[in-house]
Amino acid sequence: MHIPTVHIPTVHIPTVHIPTIHIPTVHIPTVHIPTVHITLYNSVNPDTIFANNEMSLGDIEIYGFDYDYTLAFYSRHLHTLIFNIARDILIQEHRYPEGLREYEYIPNFVVRGLHYDVQRALLMKIDAFHYIQLGTVYRGLHPVPDKEVIAMYDGCHVPLENMSDFYGKSSHGHTMKQYMDIFSLPEMNLLCSVNDYFMKHNIDYEPVHLYKDVKEAIGDVHVKGIMYRAVEADIENYISYGEQTHAVLKKLYEDGKKMFLITNSPFDFVDRGMNYIVGKDWRDLFDIVIVQADKPGFFNDRRKPFRRVTDKGVLHWDRIHKLEKGKIYKQGNLYEFLRLTGWRGSKVLYFGDHIYSDLADLTLKHGWRTGAIIPELRKEIKIMNTEECVHLMTWLQGLTGLIEHMQVGGDPASQAVVQEWIEEREAMRSQTKDIFNGQFGSLFRTYHNPTYFSRRLSRFADIYMASLSCLLNYDFHHTFFPRRTPLQHESPFWPEQTSAGALKMPFIPPQNHN
Repeated sequence: MHIPTVHIPTVHIPTVHIPTIHIPTVHIPTVHIPTVHITLYNSVNPDTIFANNEMSLGDIEIYGFDYDYTLAFYSRHLHTLIFNIARDILIQEHRYPEGLREYEYIPNFVVRGLHYDVQRALLMKIDAFHYIQLGTVYRGLHPVPDKEVIAMYDGCHVPLENMSDFYGKSSHGHTMKQYMDIFSLPEMNLLCSVNDYFMKHNIDYEPVHLYKDVKEAIGDVHVKGIMYRAVEADIENYISYGEQTHAVLKKLYEDGKKMFLITNSPFDFVDRGMNYIVGKDWRDLFDIVIVQADKPGFFNDRRKPFRRVTDKGVLHWDRIHKLEKGKIYKQGNLYEFLRLTGWRGSKVLYFGDHIYSDLADLTLKHGWRTGAIIPELRKEIKIMNTEECVHLMTWLQGLTGLIEHMQVGGDPASQAVVQEWIEEREAMRSQTKDIFNGQFGSLFRTYHNPTYFSRRLSRFADIYMASLSCLLNYDFHHTFFPRRTPLQHESPFWPEQTSAGALKMPFIPPQNHN
């Protein structure tokens, strides 16, 4: 039987060590497998600003900022503090077992963007197409076997009606909660720890009550001011990156840009932090300062008026007709903000770390440009640049290409080789997950698909970066261009991005042994 010659374009692969593929001594039909050449990719600079949407800084006249994890960056000590205080609240106020004191915050256990099934008490990573990434489903501190996950969800897909609502919350019948902000890391840790304790001691419990109690305890850490007082008392232990934030604000101010601050944090806390980061004259840099804004309600609720606050926290009762520089305002709403300032549309760029609460409404409803601050980027890019990661990813791509081209036809022996490649690929996929985080992998990918977090980031943020300090690398007339990556049906500019079906080459037909 004649088997057509398969022409496969040369794939340029880096000069790195490639593990030996153990192919058994079998007769394989005449199929030309290309020699795989690898070319080393350029390293990615972690201080780069990445664009989802074309945007020119030359068009931006007004810069807005969130405070927490945008202007102020915190050390890991803060997550430990939040975990410990919330754990103790559960014990003292919700009568949870004293044995929970044995649990401590685990710094690298969870990542941002995970979903929590409130009914089943399961923490997991979901991709942009609502599919659960097997191997990332945890009950307590231990993974749930893949077979059990598939049985519970009748597969791996989570229906839209079960997903979290627009702001990632579990409400109105949604059974999933998505944890999107950095402050949620201690909450996920605490949920897993309490679940683990109850299972370890065979205690029957209601997962919904546990979820609500942990949520309330974490909320009390913020609402009752416990966290704020602790940070103010030991600010050097909790706040970092001060000099870079100051340099960015100073550069914008000297360039004549308008600046404003909208934060959910109280004034005393912000003032103490900004005095440490920038200096006592920090308010001179900002045209408008709004605290306790109650985002995302600030962007949607027209009913709350602004209220002026003195430096000592005294509230004024007078109606606000103008937002003045040097004064502090509380609450309010975006519609009144727009009316009083006239700062509308694409001349405004707002930075925040919470994709939903800070950015979504601004870009969807008001046409502001948006910048996401993603501190995890720096760590993930550094991992991506390592020889181990480059080696794994390039060989994984090469192996996937071989499987794609060789999957059809051939005798049983050659198909057995392909099956070995498939098994090797699965093992390598797990390896690539583990180098980012042993439990949940990368914040941005579920194997090859974008995560649910990634998809939201690309929709609601025009640009994203590891920290505001990245702005120091760019001129204020710089235009950010998104990378034009080919769609699946488009002709690419480089052959290694072509799928087998688009190569104008015949597939190997099935063997007919009759």
